[in-house]
Amino acid sequence: MNERIVYMDNNATTPIAPEVKEVILQTLDIYGNASSMHGPGRLASAAVSHSRGKVASLIGAQPEEIVFTGGGSESNNTVLNLVFSDIFDNTGRNRIVTTRIEHPSIYETVQTLTDKGIEVTFIDVDGQGNLKMDDLAAAMGDDVAIVSVMMANNEIGTILDVSGAARLAHACGALMHTDAVQAVGKIPVDVRELDVDFLSLSGHKLYAPKGIGALYIKKGIAFCPLIHGGHQEAGRRAGTYNNTGIIALGTAAELAAATMAEEMVREGALRDRLREGLLAAVPDITVNGNQKAILPGTLNVSFPGAEGESILLYLDLEGIAVSTGSACATGSLEPSYVLTELGLGPELAHSSIRFSLGSYNTVEDVDYVLERLPPIIKKIREMSTL
Repeated sequence: MNERIVYMDNNATTPIAPEVKEVILQTLDIYGNASSMHGPGRLASAAVSHSRGKVASLIGAQPEEIVFTGGGSESNNTVLNLVFSDIFDNTGRNRIVTTRIEHPSIYETVQTLTDKGIEVTFIDVDGQGNLKMDDLAAAMGDDVAIVSVMMANNEIGTILDVSGAARLAHACGALMHTDAVQAVGKIPVDVRELDVDFLSLSGHKLYAPKGIGALYIKKGIAFCPLIHGGHQEAGRRAGTYNNTGIIALGTAAELAAATMAEEMVREGALRDRLREGLLAAVPDITVNGNQKAILPGTLNVSFPGAEGESILLYLDLEGIAVSTGSACATGSLEPSYVLTELGLGPELAHSSIRFSLGSYNTVEDVDYVLERLPPIIKKIREMSTL
């Protein structure tokens, strides 16, 4: 293993920010159950409420509209399972509309729901990952219960037109949800401007620990909990409060609000430096996704003639951590469904690498990748049978 570590897999998970680590250590002594009325309980409850306000402020919500969850996947599942609640009883609304490039916690959940009698309509994207709005408009109807469109794609970084989707959803009486896990903390997110009814976010994507997330539920929207068994979160999500995780998420949200404008410019410049450097140093490559409406730190590149898993492993030997654009790393032999939806063939999809930069990446990191990656691609191509 190389002694130098260049971590460029921040879309998968981020390191915990030093400021958040410090708060975590301090809050380990806040052990009381936030639902208890005694002194330790009231102390925990006050800390949870304070953090709720910080998370709400980051996305333009009210504190009472924030429900803490175990993460983005739980938040997404909670919203999708509303189709089985009293909200849609006797309404004839039993259809979910979503895109073909959603995170697996959406994509796989709706596929499971079809086995239970729920209808699902998948909307295509174009070659840059942009939502085909005409197709979405054509899919609307009075049988649609929920429309779910991610705010930014986790693999290619393309930012989707969520507010446009919300207008279409509300026009036919459906509820609107966005999986904003990749967006919150990286780009401005305002639930009022988006006009969404639900929004999912996750702590470990914005320098907080894993196992903590939140679901925004617009005030006045009918709701049925996914997890029952307690009165916590105003009866919307049972379970003893994760004091440490919630306080850490609040701190991370506060940090993101203070640094986002500067970080967007800085990370965007690093991504551009990496993209232009690769285009100059490596022949015959393809950059995937919308390069204008894109997350600041995300770059997805296909290297024809070089398998993504081989590139990843060679880079790992150099101390560079990235993600493959293929799902092979998770045990599947299928190429990334996101990339194939863009129109990439299986071989090109299998040759893709996602670089996702974050707050702790530097110019030196980018230059190190530009030094080590070109000879790796050359070597793999010379050995490859593709």
